Amino acid sequence: MTRTVFEKADVVPLLAEVFREFGYEGATLNRITERTGLGKGSLYHFFPGGKEEMAATILAEVDDWFVRNVYAPLESGEPRAAIARMWKEVDAYFRSGRRICLVGAFALDATRDKFAAAIRVYFARWVAALASALRRAGVAPDKAAAEAEAAVLGIQGALVLARALNDEKVFTRALTRLARDLSLPKRSPSSRSTKKGTL
Repeated sequence: MTRTVFEKADVVPLLAEVFREFGYEGATLNRITERTGLGKGSLYHFFPGGKEEMAATILAEVDDWFVRNVYAPLESGEPRAAIARMWKEVDAYFRSGRRICLVGAFALDATRDKFAAAIRVYFARWVAALASALRRAGVAPDKAAAEAEAAVLGIQGALVLARALNDEKVFTRALTRLARDLSLPKRSPSSRSTKKGTL
């Protein structure tokens, strides 16, 4: 039985799960219609460019979520709070390791060249945003860049291992360890809030 969908925004999460499960190549039109409950007519109404447009739209949605919830706070928010938020948001987004990174999956897929620019921006901006927060927290620039790269690498590796072992605790432990290992300098007394009633 086909599903009635009125907005394109309602279709994107359904498609994303199909691409997560089967990858770009494995997400055939038959599988997409079967898993989403959407007819081919509905799919082509929303995505006249076919599967490639579907995938590009999903990648844009993923990027938009990360911009709002991870990158922008890291780039301009109070650095320690933004970094703490990043760990929470990443854990929630990837459902404690039960959900693969779709951008990472596309990066490993045979069709990665179709989406190379979007994939590169996703990872490069994440590393740069985290490095920016670390620098503002007092970490030396070279060290901030290296640690940001290691943190994003650790998150992606933990996702793969958690899925491979079918053990979400692997991901949770990895996030805890990665957060602990970031070299955030101790707060100086002058950076702490002043007592109420003082200036």
